[in-house]
Amino acid sequence: MLYIYNMSTEENFDLLFKALSNRSRRELLDLLTDGPKTTGALCEAFPRIDRCTVMQHLGVLQKAGLVVAERRGRERWNHLNAMPIHELQKRWIGPYADHAVTMLDQLQVAVEGQEPPAASGRADLKS
Repeated sequence: MLYIYNMSTEENFDLLFKALSNRSRRELLDLLTDGPKTTGALCEAFPRIDRCTVMQHLGVLQKAGLVVAERRGRERWNHLNAMPIHELQKRWIGPYADHAVTMLDQLQVAVEGQEPPAASGRADLKS
């Protein structure tokens, strides 16, 4: 299944960070990387947590756009939607990682007195 997701507002990022801030919710997402699972199967994977709590966690993940639920008869199938994580990477992680690489390049220039290779865009740090 293909899920289109547009995370354009800071409020949506707040929902995403909230969803990812809980270990049980991250574990639910990990289980869904193998493919869709029924709510019952997800509940069985968490014997230490009651069904209502698992359902609440799934609700938070749904609100953040990370899980899409589909009804098939009496079952509810939960699908992972990784697009919000991709949006998070584009908005927050990528720019900060690029900044860190730039700082490493500047450090290499300061230590070695030479420009880093331009083709790769990254400094090859020598041991």
